[in-house]
Amino acid sequence: MGRFDELIMSLQEKLEAVTPHLNERQRRILYAAEARQLGHGGIAAVARAAGVSKGCVSRGLADLDAGEEPDGRVRRPGAGRPALATKDPGLMPALLELVEDSTQGDPMKPLTWTTKSLRRLADELAAQGRKAGRDTVAALLKAAGFSLRGNARVLAGSHHRDRDAQFRHLNDTVAEFLHAGDPVISVDTKKKELIGPFARPGREWAPPGAPVKVLDHDFPSHATGTAIPYGIYDLGRNAGFVVVGTDHDTAAFAASCLRRWWREEGRAAYPHAKRLLITADGGGSNSSRAKAWKANLAVLATETGLEISVRHLPPGTSKWNRVEHRLFSFISLNWRAHPLTSYETALNLISATTTRTGLSVTARLDTGSYPTGIEISEQHAAALTIRPDTFHGEWNYTIPPQPGLPDVPLHPPGRRSHPRHAHTFGATLATHPLLTGLERTDLDRLTISVRERLDALPPKQRPRHRKLTTENIIWAAVLDQRGLSRSLTSYLFRIGENQMRALIKQVRPFLEDYGYRPEPIPARLIDPSDLANYVMHATATASERETSH
Repeated sequence: MGRFDELIMSLQEKLEAVTPHLNERQRRILYAAEARQLGHGGIAAVARAAGVSKGCVSRGLADLDAGEEPDGRVRRPGAGRPALATKDPGLMPALLELVEDSTQGDPMKPLTWTTKSLRRLADELAAQGRKAGRDTVAALLKAAGFSLRGNARVLAGSHHRDRDAQFRHLNDTVAEFLHAGDPVISVDTKKKELIGPFARPGREWAPPGAPVKVLDHDFPSHATGTAIPYGIYDLGRNAGFVVVGTDHDTAAFAASCLRRWWREEGRAAYPHAKRLLITADGGGSNSSRAKAWKANLAVLATETGLEISVRHLPPGTSKWNRVEHRLFSFISLNWRAHPLTSYETALNLISATTTRTGLSVTARLDTGSYPTGIEISEQHAAALTIRPDTFHGEWNYTIPPQPGLPDVPLHPPGRRSHPRHAHTFGATLATHPLLTGLERTDLDRLTISVRERLDALPPKQRPRHRKLTTENIIWAAVLDQRGLSRSLTSYLFRIGENQMRALIKQVRPFLEDYGYRPEPIPARLIDPSDLANYVMHATATASERETSH
């Protein structure tokens, strides 16, 4: 073979340039042609230059001698082992028996839903003496028409015999209102969310090496608050209005959200409207059976002068409510993988929700107190004017304006309930201009000035508390200067009254040096609900005064 040593290098360069563009059969033919041209010793020389075995070159020579026309195949037909299903005709029936639903087979079989992974199915087959790997099991299942799939949440929990008729009645009423240019809204409460560094479902694009770090457990005790989004979807305008509550999801909260929507958006969008249609599911804060819901709607109808009609979805069909798939679904997409670290973050993510069809969303925060357990007396319920429809009046009814109704109770009988997260509630409300007597920019300047002087004190002389920041202590002292009771201030910030008194005593001289000597709050406030109601009433009065001018 020494006579080909000088040709090896040039032959190797030639083959390296050509063979990457050929398939396996074509490469064998090329090797064979080169070997035949070299003559005796050509097989070894080509094998050495190409880096293949001499058998590969010999098979190429055999292909040349056979003189077969190219048929597009690389290898001869019939290669490879026979399929396991061919060797074992009982393999497929045994596999199909394993993957039968438990409702179709024997419930006492050892195979359960948890064994339906490929590995467990292969193990079950092996226990029967049928050897098949995961890939084989997957191929057999695919050939039998199986595929990976999730659950489809389309079955209603209950099926009322008049369900379809109620949907037709609801749709006809919606079409009538929209044709007349009257407002139609769909309402519901979205799932409550914990405020804090908690994991959120979903994924989003992010730069490498910068994952968002969250807590490994979603314990409510680690949350700084609870967000209760109440959604209002305006069908005629394709606009959403979401009020994020911080206390409880009650009928009073739902009515407050509707009131706020009408004052901020509805009244301007429908200046000539005399009636309003609400579509809602049959449970929760807007339950068709709740007297508190209807009593609060009567108050709202009287305040706005609107005749309010309500159409409830039939039982078990709340997922068909339009606010669910036209508003809430897009909010969930927009805040996927975003930890709701604060109420401001939640509001920003909600208000940033848009769609290609032009959806716009407004988000507002409601820190008011909405205690549970409020009861509507029989006398109060009997005084309500509610006009039920002839078709399922429990689902379809109209509430007209009715002056002279008794006020809806703000507190349950007996001991009063308080906000779910009083410390967050108090810290948010403590900075309101109606309570501090200062605009936010002025309050910020006061807080910065006082904090700088407090930070200049020796550490042992600084006012501090493990539950409060320095800003919280300054705000508490500001409220004290405005005449808010110590007991209410201490309750709002969730610390003892004696502790609050000592902290305020340390900060008060710095406020006086700053020159903060305000007028007292012009109202008698006893508990957090009085505080929230005062702010809400004063804000609404100021808004109406600006509108009238």
